Amino acid sequence: MGTAPVTARPGPGGRTKSGKPRPGTGGYGKRKLEGKGPTPPAHMRPGHPAQRRAAAAKPSSTGPNAKVGGGPGEERTPRRGPKTRGSGSAEVVAGRNAVLESLRAGVPATALHVGPRLDADERIGEAVALAADAGIPVVEAGRAELDRIAAGAVHQGLALRIRPYKYVHPDDLAAAGDPPLIVALDGVTDPRNLGAVARSVAAFGGQGVLVPARRSAGVTAGAWKASAGALARVPVAQASNLAAALSSYQQAGLFVVGLAADGPSLVSELDLADGPLVLVVGSEGRGLSRLIAQRCDVLARIPMPGPAESLNVGVAAGIALYEVARRRAAAGD
Repeated sequence: MGTAPVTARPGPGGRTKSGKPRPGTGGYGKRKLEGKGPTPPAHMRPGHPAQRRAAAAKPSSTGPNAKVGGGPGEERTPRRGPKTRGSGSAEVVAGRNAVLESLRAGVPATALHVGPRLDADERIGEAVALAADAGIPVVEAGRAELDRIAAGAVHQGLALRIRPYKYVHPDDLAAAGDPPLIVALDGVTDPRNLGAVARSVAAFGGQGVLVPARRSAGVTAGAWKASAGALARVPVAQASNLAAALSSYQQAGLFVVGLAADGPSLVSELDLADGPLVLVVGSEGRGLSRLIAQRCDVLARIPMPGPAESLNVGVAAGIALYEVARRRAAAGD
């Protein structure tokens, strides 16, 4: 009577106990040998007490940060507040001082939202009176509504909704004057500088301001206040590509003069001042970008014998506009 064959059991090291190599699996068992990665933290392990405590601490789907219309398991994202700038977008000014200053400056607004049962403050009464005189609707709103309108900003019971600014086309500025005088801003991101430039443009007979549509200051409440009402008379145009807009002006017969600290010409000696002109002003820190500087017909500088390295954008534009207006007046005599 024969004996049944004995099957060797695999031992450690991929060999059987008899010492023979263990037969391979042809790669079918490779996935089982892969690691599962590091152990996740306790608050991320399903069923762990720490995970249950973390889930209970999360805000509910009806809280202020809930995603509107989101279903179960979707990532919660904060609601977006009112936009603060941009073409065709509204802005909300919040806070008693900010609202009052905006109303005093004549910033165009669509509504003044006032909270109920406010404490005695003469600023509130003046704001309501100014809004009523300007024909701006005064709307009573609850605290929750004001919080939503102000998008989390401290409103102190007052919020002013600004009318969206309507930008004009760059070609409209070139057709407005004879000869036209336009100021273009390159890399200027502070709306107050835009307002100050618009004020100088209005003072020295310019036709408007040209700004890029992206990475540039827009007409906001801050720009309105800095302009002291000049933005009601000076149009602002937006260009999707500033270099292309300047090239279009040059093709239409306008000269483009860039203000640069190392410009070979002086602003006071510009022979082009009495012709159709575009003054390009860069940011206070970096000046004109390389591409825009190359696009200019002439680079001119403002002499500064003092120790200051640069001028504020609004101040530089005002000086250059004054020199242009002076030379135009002299040429007309």
